[in-house]
Amino acid sequence: MLTLSNKNLAIISACVIGVKCRYNGKDSLSKYLNIYKEKYILIPICPEQLAGFPTPRLKCEIEKGNGFDVIEGKSKILNERGLDVTEKFIKGANEVLYICKTFGIDLAFFKEKSPSCGVSKIYNNGKLCNGCGVTTALLLKNNIKVFGIE
Repeated sequence: MLTLSNKNLAIISACVIGVKCRYNGKDSLSKYLNIYKEKYILIPICPEQLAGFPTPRLKCEIEKGNGFDVIEGKSKILNERGLDVTEKFIKGANEVLYICKTFGIDLAFFKEKSPSCGVSKIYNNGKLCNGCGVTTALLLKNNIKVFGIE
């Protein structure tokens, strides 16, 4: 892994460092950010913006299952109007994977409950359930460790 200043590189959901990139145009600034900053050089990313979605944007959810199901073609991601936006979510996940591979990053800190970044919690049909988002699933399939941030 590439190291700079005796710190390891890690990616982090841009919204948890204060970037207003969530679907509703807001952030999810984490009160634990200083803990991560002490140990890692953090590269903020937003898979949905990398996919070309605007901010703000319509809320999206995984129809059923989790991010692994979406990647395997067993489920899809729908926006609140019912439009299938699966391809864009997969594109964003692939962009994040490309960044990780390019810089030798094998660690991510992601915002929970997101259809892209959720690590252990996501929404299906308006209900919070156990599962991971599309980007998290793709990174895990590629041996990148992903930890959730509430």
